[in-house]
Amino acid sequence: MITHLTCLPAILIGIAVQAQQRINMNEQTRAAEVAVWDTYVTRNDGRVMHFDIIAPSSQRDTATIHSYGRAYLKSKGEGGQSLTAKECRLCHVRALQPKWEADIERQGYFILEMENCE
Repeated sequence: MITHLTCLPAILIGIAVQAQQRINMNEQTRAAEVAVWDTYVTRNDGRVMHFDIIAPSSQRDTATIHSYGRAYLKSKGEGGQSLTAKECRLCHVRALQPKWEADIERQGYFILEMENCE
């Protein structure tokens, strides 16, 4: 019985190290995930723009996400168009793509143009 007890501290340390490694991996994975907000906005000419607002998965404040969309619409000459929860909804969370990273670091989001965004 005594020989088994002498191994116990080593076993417990091993378990603790593995648990910390799992925590670190989860934090790294979370940092590399983005939320995709599916957005449809009627343009001034009546056509529907479809674009995704891609932001860190930790950013769930809809007012902030909508402000990103409004800034994009303004840059496209479509400022003043309605952009609310009706037009913009959280769709899914996915892995960060390298081509999005610079914009997300610089301005907090990336816009993926889908339809009628010219």
